Amino acid sequence: MQTQTCFLLSYLKYGDNDAILHCFSLENGFHSFFAKGIYTAKNKKKPYLFPLNLLTITVSTIVAENKMSRISKIELAPNHYDFEEVTMNTILFFTADFLHQVLREEGKNQFLFNEIQILRKEISLQNYDAYLVFIFKFLQISGIAPMYENRKFLNPESGLFENEISHPFFTENISNMWKSFTNTVEGYQIRLNRTDRSSFLDSLMIYCRIHISGFYTPNSLAVIRQIFE
Repeated sequence: MQTQTCFLLSYLKYGDNDAILHCFSLENGFHSFFAKGIYTAKNKKKPYLFPLNLLTITVSTIVAENKMSRISKIELAPNHYDFEEVTMNTILFFTADFLHQVLREEGKNQFLFNEIQILRKEISLQNYDAYLVFIFKFLQISGIAPMYENRKFLNPESGLFENEISHPFFTENISNMWKSFTNTVEGYQIRLNRTDRSSFLDSLMIYCRIHISGFYTPNSLAVIRQIFE
C-alpha cells in the first residue's frame, strides 16, 4: 500500500457511485485516482470532495500499465480545516480550477506544494488577495515571471519592463502593480482595492495566455468576479 498527501484540484462523477479525482500530490505531482463507491449512501467521505481540500489517499502500490490508481482509503489530512465563508470557498474553487489546467504535466514539486499550503493559510486569515499573489508566485516558480526593472510599462510578450507602452491593457498603473509583486519577497502582505484587484487579475490571465501553452481563462473567473463586485 502507498499513502500520498494531495490537494484535490477537481473531480468527476463516474457512473452512479464512483468518481475520478485529479490531485496534486506531495509525493508524485499531478495524479489521478479512482474513488469507487464514494457516492453511495453509506459512504461518509463525499463531503471531502471540495477543491483544494488536503487529503491523505491510500492506494495499492501495484497498478497495471494505463490503469488509474484505485483508492482504498481516503481521509482529510491532519491539521486540515474547512472553509465555511462563501468568499473563501470561491477563491479556493477558482485557484483549484487554475491549477487543474496548469499542473497536468507537473511532477513532484515540494516548493509549489508548500506554496499551496501557504495560500490556504492566508485564505483562512481572510486575505482575499492571496490567490492573486499565489498565481504570481506560480509564474515565478515556473520561471516565466518578469524581473523588476525601473521602467514604466510591462511588455507581457517579452516579460520585460520598457519605457514605451506595448499592450493597451498594461498601463502604467497595471505595470506598477506588477512591479510591486516583483520587488517583494513576501507578496502576501500586499493589499489591493477592488478596482485594482480586478484589473490585476485580468492582467494575470493575459500574461498566462501568452506564456503558458494551451492556457485558457478558467470558467470560474465569472463567479469570482461576482463575489467581489
